[in-house]
Amino acid sequence: MERRVVITGLGAITPLGNNVEEFWKGIKEGKCGIDQITKFDASEFKVKLAAEVKGYNPEDYFDRREAKRLDLFSQYAMIASREAWKDSGLDKETEKMERVGVVVGSGIGGIQTIETENRKCNEKGPDRVSPMYIPMGILNMATGNVAIDIGAKGESMAMVTACASGTHCIGESFRMIKHGYQDIVLAGGTEAGITPLSIAGFTNIKALTKAEDKNRASIPFDKERSGFVMAEGAGVVVLEEYEHAKARGAKIYAEIVGYGATSDAYHITSPAPGGEGGARAMKLAMEEGNVKPEEITYINAHGTSTHLNDACETQAIKTALGEENARKVMVSSTKGHTGHLLGAAGAVEAIICSKAIQEGFVPATINYKVPDEECDLDVVPNEGRKAEIKYAISNSLGFGGHNSSLLFKMSN
Repeated sequence: MERRVVITGLGAITPLGNNVEEFWKGIKEGKCGIDQITKFDASEFKVKLAAEVKGYNPEDYFDRREAKRLDLFSQYAMIASREAWKDSGLDKETEKMERVGVVVGSGIGGIQTIETENRKCNEKGPDRVSPMYIPMGILNMATGNVAIDIGAKGESMAMVTACASGTHCIGESFRMIKHGYQDIVLAGGTEAGITPLSIAGFTNIKALTKAEDKNRASIPFDKERSGFVMAEGAGVVVLEEYEHAKARGAKIYAEIVGYGATSDAYHITSPAPGGEGGARAMKLAMEEGNVKPEEITYINAHGTSTHLNDACETQAIKTALGEENARKVMVSSTKGHTGHLLGAAGAVEAIICSKAIQEGFVPATINYKVPDEECDLDVVPNEGRKAEIKYAISNSLGFGGHNSSLLFKMSN
């Protein structure tokens, strides 16, 4: 028997705030978390802006020895997971922890550790490389550390699908619970990639904007868009089987009713023409949720502020919903607020969808000025809107042609 899956806990550390309350307040107020890069000297770099986590001190969350043994991407995952677990009201003393899973992905994992230890190896010799290099750098360690920290003994894995990682992690966790393999899963994504090597790499593949005005840098659907802004942070949600949540009187933010995942099989960085892979992902999510296109109120778009993504995603929405319904649905990208959190993007955007449904508020696409005839949907420009959201879709599209869509519902 298929089971219902609800969201009962939220956790986030983002460029807009280091917990969900601060983060969501920033989204509602239309704040921009982008600013000058401070994590390294970017004076010789073509890209000067990023969306960094602000005022972060590891020793506020970990003792000094522990912090030194955790790459930043693992730290962020653990912080978001602790908040989500606490928010859910679950108690590991009374839960069957063998039925609690962890699925937290990342696009590039422990890149800070990799860069640091590579420099040591080249400059000081192989014997100076830290014995913690591997357990800090490998990508599954965010999930491993979260499972140890929370005490979760169920299925534990990390999914890597570039910028679709967070959404894939939540979608596959939804299926684990729906089909009875787990009762509870902490799911999401984490990223800490504001480093010299990753900024240089994304710059040279022409993915990042070189704009120097933070309010005209990440401008999804705007005709003057010129690339995305690198961001960091983590988002984690607690997914729970509905009857289990109901029995303990848990608060429910939203229900997940559909998930679609497809591959373009087209190109390593460019989306398929017309966004056909993204359109199929949305259609699959709606089919699983038994929801008609005209019932969708809001779409949180992948909306990266690159020319190809935004134009192709617009076409994908028209294909998936039909031209008439696509004109009516509200479509915003919150990457103007947050920048692009790569493997964590879909996770923080799932939190945005959950809060949007809970509070009846559609976030804006901020810093929007110049309309683009290729992106001619209702992009909720600059001002968020009060609206009852019965169904919302969140899209994530990753390098390699990975597409994923989640369908959220107001729970009853």
